[in-house]
Amino acid sequence: MLYSAIYLRDSTIMMADPFSDILKLTKAESLTTGGFSAGGTWAIRFPAPDKIKFFAVLKGSCWVAIDGHVEPICFRCGDVGLLTAKRSFVLASDPRVAPVDAMALFSGAGRTAVRVGSGDDFVQIGGHVLLDRTSGGLLSDVLPPWIHVPAASPQADKFRWLLQQLVEERASDLPGAPLVSAQLSQLLFIQILRAHLRSSAPMEGWLRALGNPRIAPALRLMHGDPARAWHLDELAAACAMSRTTFASHFRASAGVAPLTYLGQWRMRLAERRLRDENAAVAVVAQSLGYSSESAFSNAFKRVTGRSPKAYRDAACADTSPAAESAPSSV
Repeated sequence: MLYSAIYLRDSTIMMADPFSDILKLTKAESLTTGGFSAGGTWAIRFPAPDKIKFFAVLKGSCWVAIDGHVEPICFRCGDVGLLTAKRSFVLASDPRVAPVDAMALFSGAGRTAVRVGSGDDFVQIGGHVLLDRTSGGLLSDVLPPWIHVPAASPQADKFRWLLQQLVEERASDLPGAPLVSAQLSQLLFIQILRAHLRSSAPMEGWLRALGNPRIAPALRLMHGDPARAWHLDELAAACAMSRTTFASHFRASAGVAPLTYLGQWRMRLAERRLRDENAAVAVVAQSLGYSSESAFSNAFKRVTGRSPKAYRDAACADTSPAAESAPSSV
């Protein structure tokens, strides 16, 4: 019986997924908001978004010019892009064409699909990713300004299937179509992030650590049981490294020492509990492995700059919903 309990506990820890934990903590929610078709010669300038934006080319091709990016990027059918930087950008049939303002094209109630120019040589679908205002930076701050996943990538089959299903659901009047569309959009966003993790693009912070299979066992252990008083020797052994090698390798990947990472993750979990639950500070402290409320409060203030009570009071006072960005068709 004892063996079974230990096995179940250890299995649960090893099945922990830091990537899923962070997506849940940041409340990442992807929504498809519209699209447009175009033909002939055309160009559209979109304002700098206040959310992460994504779009996919369903038919034809276009050029994407992002402010601050040296050269326009050619997007072909099946290509998917994710824009995390607050930069304006242009979609065009030819980068030399003078763009029109997207606000003039897409403004107006219900205008989620628009035809531009003559014909439908080009079809696009787009949306945005909502993040928690408090914890969202944990994800947005480690993403590059721009991610481009070509249709020729190893993940192309998954993207094609998701895009086809997304288009069909948005065009249907089947029961549950809006919910299915939202779930497909979420899967599309996750696949974009997975493709980025598998790429050779430079990464930083915890995202770079997730892309390093050598330290993955230690990350799973810490995320699986963050309240446990993990020792460096245990984490190093899980990664089949010496204590010194593991510490050096972890810091090189994550940017911080292993136990510093654990402490920071505990604080992110504490922020969520203080913001979303009515649990007493002492209960939150105990759930995260702190021996006393004062030890937890000191650690929390050291990381966040505020006491747990001050943080909770400020979070309760700031409950206004985030405004939607416009235009909504990309």
